[in-house]
Amino acid sequence: MDLRHGHDPPILIVGCGISGVAAAGKLLRHGFRNVRILEATTRSGGRVKTGKLGNNIIEIGANWIHGPSKENPVFCLARQFGLLEPAALTLENQVKHVQWNPPQVSNWFSSSGKRLKAEDMYPAEEMFAKLLCESSQFKSQGGEPVASVGDFIRAEVLKRTAEQWRGDDASTRSLRLCALSNQLKAECCVNGTHTMYGVGLGAFGLYKGLPGLDCTFPGGYEGLVRNLMSEFPQNLVTYRRPVRCIHWHNDVGDQPVTVECENGERIDAKHVIVTVPLGYLKKHHSAMFCPALPTHKLHSVQRVGFGTNNKIFVDFDSPWWDRDCEIIYLVWEDEEDLVDQVPDLQRFWIKKLFGFTVLKPTKRYGHVLCGWIAGHESEYMETLTEQEVTHSMTQLIRRFTGNPTITPRRVLRTQWFHDPWTCGSYSYPAIGCSAKDLENLQEPLPSKGAQAQPLQVLFAGEATHSHFYSTVHGALLSGWREAERLISHYSAIRAHKPLRSPL
Repeated sequence: MDLRHGHDPPILIVGCGISGVAAAGKLLRHGFRNVRILEATTRSGGRVKTGKLGNNIIEIGANWIHGPSKENPVFCLARQFGLLEPAALTLENQVKHVQWNPPQVSNWFSSSGKRLKAEDMYPAEEMFAKLLCESSQFKSQGGEPVASVGDFIRAEVLKRTAEQWRGDDASTRSLRLCALSNQLKAECCVNGTHTMYGVGLGAFGLYKGLPGLDCTFPGGYEGLVRNLMSEFPQNLVTYRRPVRCIHWHNDVGDQPVTVECENGERIDAKHVIVTVPLGYLKKHHSAMFCPALPTHKLHSVQRVGFGTNNKIFVDFDSPWWDRDCEIIYLVWEDEEDLVDQVPDLQRFWIKKLFGFTVLKPTKRYGHVLCGWIAGHESEYMETLTEQEVTHSMTQLIRRFTGNPTITPRRVLRTQWFHDPWTCGSYSYPAIGCSAKDLENLQEPLPSKGAQAQPLQVLFAGEATHSHFYSTVHGALLSGWREAERLISHYSAIRAHKPLRSPL
């Protein structure tokens, strides 16, 4: 695109997460040069954040490439930049289609300190996976029987276990029901929700999975961000520059959008791309936009869910799990009623942690587990001291293994809810949410039909993607989408502009 002769509009991007980086990169590649990113923190990447536990590289934020295949732009870029291991690049890995839970070697432990046989728990895993699959079908059928995924699973479990597990002894049946509660907690982490009883059954199937067995970045997810930003001009990103208010115009006129920063600086722009997390938008929308967001857009901001999923990394001198183990499940023996919430946060928050994934390979990570905990219990965990979290994790592991001597070398937890710029982890389709809400989140300001200059304020970020919300590739694609919206806008203007007379 030829943007010479004064046709290089000033474009501001609020937020230097993956969507902001993607939008800036695409605009630069198409000839836009007057692009600037304002980032509230001291770093790029947003919820892509790599850290260290001792000498081990760990992911504080985004963990996997979900669906590493040719359809996934994150995978394609990671392959292009040489950031993946050979196993992740094989065609076999890319074509595997995992509808819900990927096949993993699991170890199971109970709250009475017993090692459970994985084959005894498999019927619970299988039933849960089938019910998740069925839960995703209602968006095309309509007329869902209950409001939430949790209610649907509970109702179906009561019917199916009575028939399918009729011949099992009472003890095995009880453990399997408790295992289903464990799976509900795990699914809370996947969805970033407090409870699956708050995830809308009708909207659950809006999410689309991609083929490929999930893989990680050996050198850390932030390597993707660094590579994407490697060709950015110097000073394109301004750090420590929180935005206080975006002044836009919903009436007739061609006035610039003015971005007011916390330090008092006011910056005029033709277009502003807002990429802040939905959690931040929920909390600060009233102060962030002047005039306020249109009612239909505000209602969608409120209806789409946004929750917390945290990690607790635990490092050991030696493993207490099997050599080939990939995931460890912790089954509480008093949870037959399909529960994924605790009755008392202060006393029982640790029960929300469903288990651990094993960081592999051992020669790189040593003996490190990553515990997963979502919801209000996860948010409460963030308020505890590191010593309190370490003590709780030690007691938990000793209880479930029956070994009173196991002691972690070190523990590190994430704290996404209390991060002032994220206010949680990622979005999910809450009860009452629909595809229209996701469309509204990505709709630019002013809305269609207004007489003012179009495309003043645009919106990107994982929560604005219609099918890949909650993922890095959804965030990246949303940034590209909004950049393409501006590229198309100026291409159309150029196409309709009359040629200058040679006379």
